[in-house]
Amino acid sequence: MLDLFKVLFDAVTVPFFLVLCLAIMYAFFGYFDFFDPASAISALIFLSPIWLPVSLFYLTFKAWMGFVQTKFALDNGRVTLRLHLPQEVFKSPEAMESVLAQIYNPGYPDNLMQSYLDGKHALTFSFELVSIGGEVRFYVNVPVKKTKNSIEAQLYAHYPGIEIVEELADYTDEISWNPDKYEMMAFRMAKKGDDIYPIKTYIDFGLDRMPKEEEKFEPMAAMLEQLSRVKPHERIWIQILATPHFARSFKNGYLKDKPTWEGRVQAKVNEILKRDAKRAQVDDEGEKNPLLTVGEKDMISSMERNSSKYAYETAIRWLYITEKGKFDGDGIGPLIRTFAQYDVLGRNGIGVRWRTDFDYNFISDRSGKKKEQYKKEELKSYKLREYSTRDKVKSVDGPKVMSVEELATIYHIPGSVIVTPSLPRITSTKREAPSNLPTGRQVQL
Repeated sequence: MLDLFKVLFDAVTVPFFLVLCLAIMYAFFGYFDFFDPASAISALIFLSPIWLPVSLFYLTFKAWMGFVQTKFALDNGRVTLRLHLPQEVFKSPEAMESVLAQIYNPGYPDNLMQSYLDGKHALTFSFELVSIGGEVRFYVNVPVKKTKNSIEAQLYAHYPGIEIVEELADYTDEISWNPDKYEMMAFRMAKKGDDIYPIKTYIDFGLDRMPKEEEKFEPMAAMLEQLSRVKPHERIWIQILATPHFARSFKNGYLKDKPTWEGRVQAKVNEILKRDAKRAQVDDEGEKNPLLTVGEKDMISSMERNSSKYAYETAIRWLYITEKGKFDGDGIGPLIRTFAQYDVLGRNGIGVRWRTDFDYNFISDRSGKKKEQYKKEELKSYKLREYSTRDKVKSVDGPKVMSVEELATIYHIPGSVIVTPSLPRITSTKREAPSNLPTGRQVQL
């Protein structure tokens, strides 16, 4: 409800200040007698059927789209599902890649009415890895309509033996903003470079060739081990927000057209290969096909492979929460380093892009109020599964495009090679009774 009032307030504020500015200009020019303000105002009023609708449209467009899209998201609802891992998992992350590809839904509106009145748009999925006092849990938070049943069906299909339980109360409800009781720090992770360059994926790890279980390298092993070391009074919440990546256009609610990332990927590949469409002839001293290093070949191969798959605009953040007076920063660095195994030097990697702290607190936030406000907002947005860029200058913490291959590498159901005691698995597999069992009471004559 507060978000709804905020959107309505933003929609009213802009026209109000427009009228106020005009009134101030009228008084200013009238006081100094620069020109006859009555004539100028008369001309503006006479031409208002032309400029006023256009001005109000651009001034209120963002607020209106925020309102209708928020209403659409609320109508779809959200649900938190806990994933209970099966005892045996012999699948590679490719199984999760298939799940992510199957639930991909850009939510294209069929007409302008659905875009601008109903607010139909792509909704966000949240894949979460949580450690509560050292107990590691897997969650997904998804829209209820059209998505909940779909993701359940896909997970059951690709991971036999998995159990999916709808949480009656979201696990985030146990923590409320109370700086007198809890201490907290939030981090935002993202690709370090341009998102057209892929990170190291399960294919780079060789998991697509399905090695023996004891020979597999589990990309999530280091993170799961670190999460298992969390103390009883601590919490670590990791959230991966994924919104389907699609082409923007006026039809689906955007004033400026924006294509998907395939064009940028191909342009970079052409640059690496020194292809030039404007060059009709090849220089005598040059070569038509330049020699490529092994790294460049791998880069081009991975870029083209990633851009040929479904992709999501991805934002990663995590929160460290502990009881007041028990803050221990020794585990923060090692957890950040667990993302380093997805790095490929000279290509791309994942690192910290923003945090609820400042390099120079005595200059940027001497009172500490700004830091506390950031922490409060991050906790609230985590619970709402919302995301907005904090770095307003460079936007380094903005969502980055990741293919389903990259996402599946970071978040998937880990294989049986992981034996972390604090990662609970289902001890027995539920199976249906045989269909040929006798029914009713049989009497032997």
